[in-house]
Amino acid sequence: MSFAFIFPGQGSQFIGMGQALAEAFPSARAVFEEVDSALDQKLSDLMWSGTPEDLTLTENTQPALMACSLAAMRALDAEFGVKVTDAAFVAGHSLGEYSALAAAASISISDTAKLLRIRGKAMQEAVPVGAGAMAALLGASIEDAEAACAAASGVGIVQIANDNATGQIVLSGEKAAVEAAAQAARDAGVKKAMMLNVSAPFHCDMMKHAANAMEVALAKYAMLPPLVPVVNNIQARPVTDPDDLRLDLVKQVTGRVRWRETIEWMASPSEEGGGNIDTFAEPGCGKVLTVMLRRIVKGLNGNQLDTPEALEAFATLIKG
Repeated sequence: MSFAFIFPGQGSQFIGMGQALAEAFPSARAVFEEVDSALDQKLSDLMWSGTPEDLTLTENTQPALMACSLAAMRALDAEFGVKVTDAAFVAGHSLGEYSALAAAASISISDTAKLLRIRGKAMQEAVPVGAGAMAALLGASIEDAEAACAAASGVGIVQIANDNATGQIVLSGEKAAVEAAAQAARDAGVKKAMMLNVSAPFHCDMMKHAANAMEVALAKYAMLPPLVPVVNNIQARPVTDPDDLRLDLVKQVTGRVRWRETIEWMASPSEEGGGNIDTFAEPGCGKVLTVMLRRIVKGLNGNQLDTPEALEAFATLIKG
């Protein structure tokens, strides 16, 4: 069976994330211990018994989500014999791309935790609190979103941050400009345009300082060719060259997350140059990406891998 692993991004976190995996599998517990050691912080304690406010701090959320995803991957391998190399591709949504790279052994888990701590801090500190904003356009096409951004461009920076799924697009930029774009979308008949409760305007030009910080940070860490091609956010195509992957991780901070196109490419037939994938597995926390699959391409099979039972069921599916 040909399948792909897809790794979630910010928004999937919750108190208790990954705890069931750690309690059931020593291999999963070892991942949380490795991340705790790398960060010199008991991040696992925060994940399992901390406050939602502390967990949702970007500098904590990003390595926590990676740890949860990699714990699931490690257990899937050690306990059930399903390896990352059994997949045709890996991909991750925003910070999830770092999880994908770690899963594919392009970056070590410890280095990935450190990079995500740097990334989280840099993104939070790049823009003064209240200066930026994000808005979700539901029922909008890319053309609708681009028109809304163009209509508000005179107000300030506003860009498409996430092309998540058909009819689900997120804008990001200066607060007044995002509000103006959201209103322009409503005026144009978009089903719903709503401001989001976020701590910073991610994936737009206001994140330039964070991109610069990641360029410096990424240059200090080793990156190997991934064991499995990474369909990344910037190109929405398979990438294996470490230099290209590193460059695209920098671009990703201010660039659009092309998730709809990523899934469409992986799901498209091989004779059309696509990945020919119809089965996807989401290791870590929740089912955000699994739900998105159905909105992007009808008929795709999604599997959330966030409990011991789910891991066992997926291994049975893969092994036939």
